[in-house]
Amino acid sequence: MLSTQARGVSRLYALDVARALAIFGMIIVNVGPYTTDGWASWFVRAFNGRASILFVILAGIGVTFLARRALTKGVTRRSTLLWRGLLLFVLGIALQVLNHDVNVILPTYAALFFLAAFMVRMTTRWLFWSAISSALVGPVIWILVRKLTNFRPHPAELGDSPLEILSIILFSGPYPLVVWIAPFFLGVWMGRLPLGNQKVQLRLLVIGAVAGIGAFLLSGVLVRTLGEPDTERIDFDRLISAVGHSQMPLWLISSTGTAIMVLSALLLVVPKFGKRIRVLVAVGQMPLTAYSAHLVIIALIVRPAPETALQGLLISVAMMAFLIFFAVVWIANLRYGPLEMLLRQPPPFLRVEYKLPARHRTRLFARPAPRRARKE
Repeated sequence: MLSTQARGVSRLYALDVARALAIFGMIIVNVGPYTTDGWASWFVRAFNGRASILFVILAGIGVTFLARRALTKGVTRRSTLLWRGLLLFVLGIALQVLNHDVNVILPTYAALFFLAAFMVRMTTRWLFWSAISSALVGPVIWILVRKLTNFRPHPAELGDSPLEILSIILFSGPYPLVVWIAPFFLGVWMGRLPLGNQKVQLRLLVIGAVAGIGAFLLSGVLVRTLGEPDTERIDFDRLISAVGHSQMPLWLISSTGTAIMVLSALLLVVPKFGKRIRVLVAVGQMPLTAYSAHLVIIALIVRPAPETALQGLLISVAMMAFLIFFAVVWIANLRYGPLEMLLRQPPPFLRVEYKLPARHRTRLFARPAPRRARKE
């Protein structure tokens, strides 16, 4: 049996492996092409709208770990989170300039980090119910905004006005914050759970499987009963859709449930692999570098897109192998990836420490007390 320290290390390794798999899934989707021909196309469709959700949930968990380390010292890491958000935003806008035909997720990622600077003070219960309500209400707000406005559905680009960038990130872009904040809330909440506990892992596995499979099947039943939603216009008939990146509740619940199922399975399985899993751990320890590198490779080498899904899958595998080799060599010599080094510490003029009130040090990460049995 693993010691307490070993269990903690294994848990972190499982999160690193999950980050690597999320990046690999996004590589498969972004290389493409998105077709329905042949068995290879199944992989593209399977990861579409799911790998990125896993990436966002893991970001929320990471924010919680960062906040916990700060709270134990009686200070916040607000300046660190704001710095990371600023860096991610600038990098995302810069990467969108490249000719890769990919919607870069980093601007929305940056907005989530900006919000995280304030979300870390929320209680565990509020985080959970915020995730649930956001998953249900966010898609409705998205539909209303898209119906009532003339926003152009494109990613934030260099040259857009601040107002355009704000509207793209919040509502009209490929990763609207009003919808994608739900899995991030859930990730921050999950980070406060004892993820090293096997009972918690099994419970999350079951919940994730029920949500992931159940929402997908429910969507299928509703579509067969009520008919396919109109793809030419955005209206409330889309609420029954579970298609990847549809921004609808059933897709959000299904993809989030799948991500939780994968993550909990890794938490259970990764400790059994020992050092054999280190090649994936290395990629997961430099996720921003790996994500950025795959976009550069697609723009400079892969485009124009491969003609078949099988060609795309083979190219994706080659890219994964290159990233694994690069990450293993780099991590063997340096602790952090190239871009991760920039994320570590904000510049001196942004570095602010703030002493937290004692009540925040004890309440934020405390789990609700168990209910007492009523006396008859």
